[in-house]
Amino acid sequence: MKVEIKHRKVLYVGLIAVALLGSFAVARSGALAKNQAAKTQPVTVKAMQVVNRDTPVNYEFVGKVQAKNEVKIMAKVSGNIVEKMVKGGDTVYKGQPLFRIDNKQYRSAIRSSQAALNKSKATLNNSQKDVARYQDLAAKDAIAQQKLDAQVAQAEEDTATVEANLANLRQAEEDEQDTLIVSPVDGRIDVNDLNVGDYVAAGSTTLANVSTTDPVVVQFSMSENEYIKFIQLGSGSLPASLKDNLKLTLSDGSTYPLSGHIDQIDKGISTTTGTITLKALFSNPQKFLVPGMFARIVAAGEIRPNAILIPERAVKELLDNTFVFVIGADNKAEQRAVKLGDKVGNMVIVEDGLTAGDSIVVDGIDKIKTGTLLNVTMMEPDASANPAQQ
Repeated sequence: MKVEIKHRKVLYVGLIAVALLGSFAVARSGALAKNQAAKTQPVTVKAMQVVNRDTPVNYEFVGKVQAKNEVKIMAKVSGNIVEKMVKGGDTVYKGQPLFRIDNKQYRSAIRSSQAALNKSKATLNNSQKDVARYQDLAAKDAIAQQKLDAQVAQAEEDTATVEANLANLRQAEEDEQDTLIVSPVDGRIDVNDLNVGDYVAAGSTTLANVSTTDPVVVQFSMSENEYIKFIQLGSGSLPASLKDNLKLTLSDGSTYPLSGHIDQIDKGISTTTGTITLKALFSNPQKFLVPGMFARIVAAGEIRPNAILIPERAVKELLDNTFVFVIGADNKAEQRAVKLGDKVGNMVIVEDGLTAGDSIVVDGIDKIKTGTLLNVTMMEPDASANPAQQ
């Protein structure tokens, strides 16, 4: 009897275990079915057909605004500054007084030089009168010729003394005039100027720097390959599109209203950077452009016939490789390697990897991979160029 009860307990336990295993299997199969359904659920993306059209290519270079002329103002005479007529940062004009140096010692030098000149003139006057008298006496054989010659030599020496003293007087007057420092050019004075009471040494102390403001220079560089390309486009020289009618895009994205032109090209390629430096000249009548501003030089290039363009944001980069996702058969994502060319606004030219009939994923590329089923919303190219319109 005890054995039969024991067998029944084992049977019940077995039945319960089988039921539990069955429930677990059903639950697991349900979860797998849900996961499989989730995997096959289409991913919503936005796509567009690639643009195929003749496209003008613009070339952009990062530049920096500089003054065309940067003038160091140094005193020609030494002394203490006794008057300052401008503030740092002021716009100044050619000939405008900036500083005055104490002129007392230079006025004293003028008076001393004037006195020496007057004395030498009086001495010369007497010498010339003696020469005239000696000439009359020599004509009458009343004095020896040697005495006349000596007096003529003395008069010449006194003439030289007068000329030397006259030069000293003029130098003293110029020194006194140089105590007033004026701007040599139109421009803007820097804020690191000197103050009243500062001592300046002639020829060594910089009182201030004045930067010319109109026109200004925008300095930029291009690579050796870019330079070669432009020289080839221009048949041996830079093409007119780069030499003239340059545009300037400011750091906030706005376009400067006036065009510029190439003013200087460096003598060669830098061995350090592998680039060549150029300077473009831009008119600046409103004094809007100031030294130190960064801007982009934009030069019109050639027309690319039947160029294929895609939004730059549709491109993925991985380990120096670039690729896009193409809408493949059955609306499945297909990864495609592409070779990119020049940028055109928010778009980029595709040199290889796409054809005119391809459609590519623009938004949602981070959510998909090759083979992903897609729920595609097609976009217009103009909308893709400006995310704010979507």
